[in-house]
Amino acid sequence: MSAVATVLRRDRLIVGTGLAFVAMAAWLYMIYEARRMNITGVCECMRMKMGGPELSDWSAATLPPLVLMWSEMMVAMMLPSAMPMILTFATVARNRRQQQRPYVPVAVFVSGYIAIWCAFSIGAALSQWLLHRHALLSTSMASTSAMLGGILLLAAGAFQFTPLKHSCLTHCRGPMEFIMTRWRDGWRGAFAMGLEHGAFCTGCCWALMILLFLAGVMNLVWIAALTILVCLEKMLPYRNLVSIGTGLLLTGWGACLLVLHFFELRA
Repeated sequence: MSAVATVLRRDRLIVGTGLAFVAMAAWLYMIYEARRMNITGVCECMRMKMGGPELSDWSAATLPPLVLMWSEMMVAMMLPSAMPMILTFATVARNRRQQQRPYVPVAVFVSGYIAIWCAFSIGAALSQWLLHRHALLSTSMASTSAMLGGILLLAAGAFQFTPLKHSCLTHCRGPMEFIMTRWRDGWRGAFAMGLEHGAFCTGCCWALMILLFLAGVMNLVWIAALTILVCLEKMLPYRNLVSIGTGLLLTGWGACLLVLHFFELRA
């Protein structure tokens, strides 16, 4: 048994190191992109990516680089919070291999998880593109409308108290229960498990992700704060208090923005 435990610990270390490397690479690339955008400006950065003229009014050709930007940002932000689930999958897969039962490399499960967030990134990029075309985002990709900011905060805060949030978060917090009740054999089954976990994760966190439109899509401080918040919601012993506290803070903040905006319009 000690030999098996040693192998399992070694596998978890290898998988954990690999995940940390991927997340770190995504963070480094995101920092590089953010610094370049701060120096050259977002429109110029998009022009460099597409090799076309100045894009003061973004065309549809800017969508692919926006999707790429959101995808690597989601990998950087969400992969750390998924580590407990991925490590649990790796442990179960190694046990099955030890028992000479069918198993699948953990990379297949991770690919399914990332695929869901890439799909989310398509919707986020399209939303950013539309907001920019309607002059609701600044050149730093932050909201230019107090009303939009207030609505985003209220929506994200209210979602913290919904049954959907609670249900998705419960699935994300129980790695072993998820693996045991939803195990599917084969590569297709592992990929489907990754898709399903990614769907629960997206259902849990999408409202927090749209807050990136508030302070700036590539605002590194905002991105880091949301990454930490997502990890705390999933990993802390008293994580329900984190969700409730976050919901109260966001709804209060959003209400204050909308009230101030109303009085500014009346003035």
